[in-house]
Amino acid sequence: MVHAIRFHQTGAPDVLKWEEVELGKPGPGEVRVRHTAVGLNYVDVYQRSGLYPAASMPASLGGEAAGVVEEVGPDVPEFKKGDRVAYGNAPVGGYSEARLVPWHRLVKLPDGISDKIAAAMMLKGLTTEYLVNRSYNIKAGDTVLFHAAAGGVGLIFGQWAKAKGATVIGTVSSAEKAKLARDHGFDHVIDYTKEDFVARTGEITKGAKLPAVYDGVGKDTFMKSLDCLRPAWFLISFGQSSGRIPPLDTGVLAQKGSLYVQRPTLFTYAAKREDLVAMAKNLFDVVLSGKVNIQVNQTYALKDAAKAHADLEGRRTTGSTVFIV
Repeated sequence: MVHAIRFHQTGAPDVLKWEEVELGKPGPGEVRVRHTAVGLNYVDVYQRSGLYPAASMPASLGGEAAGVVEEVGPDVPEFKKGDRVAYGNAPVGGYSEARLVPWHRLVKLPDGISDKIAAAMMLKGLTTEYLVNRSYNIKAGDTVLFHAAAGGVGLIFGQWAKAKGATVIGTVSSAEKAKLARDHGFDHVIDYTKEDFVARTGEITKGAKLPAVYDGVGKDTFMKSLDCLRPAWFLISFGQSSGRIPPLDTGVLAQKGSLYVQRPTLFTYAAKREDLVAMAKNLFDVVLSGKVNIQVNQTYALKDAAKAHADLEGRRTTGSTVFIV
């Protein structure tokens, strides 16, 4: 038996319970991983609250963690007992002391990256990889806007986009978060509680507007983000922390300049094994080079997941949060 966080109904953070669960031996194509660190992400809140419905109850959470291989099942070509591994887009179940993971969702951790740092960066870092290289391939000289700059993805994005030669604008909700964003690569930081980000973006770009806006906030920022774009350029809508975006009349995109909107997911970009491995290598390389520094700003015991969720939703966290197992 191992302990895991599960919930039997959707709702507030207090639906999360620390329970014993049975964990069998790995089957064909599976690896048993003993977790050492587990990442907290806003998608976990979506799933717990029911915004992203669970397939069945009781349900678990967590698609990002690091640990050590305890046992491999048949037909597992790349891993052996004792390997340090991590994952960022596995099926949910990471909120556990140990679990079975499909081998093709795992990557080996290189020397120089700790389990704690890996758990903090796999989902967020792989997400950032497709944002800066694939949804829109940022080029030297670009100016781009990222909402929620002090969040886990934001702090990685600011550094990575800056390393690619971009001028990076970020939005935040406080002076403390503004400083954090500036310390992580953002050239211009807009406190949206005091300034209109559309007007300020226009000032920064001298009216030229932007080739890309990255929006993980959703309902509160979506329509105004469109007003920051040049004609025929991209809004990458990759999350909805403020709520679901209302149905969109696509005629609005024509009126605002033949704009493109993309709703990407990591599961799409990393669906193929070869793409996942390549994306993870890009992430590991940029971290090991020192161009991107991953900081864990909060840690909790895994059994205290409800408290961590409450703090995340209450905007009392910054950057990356990790559960220690």
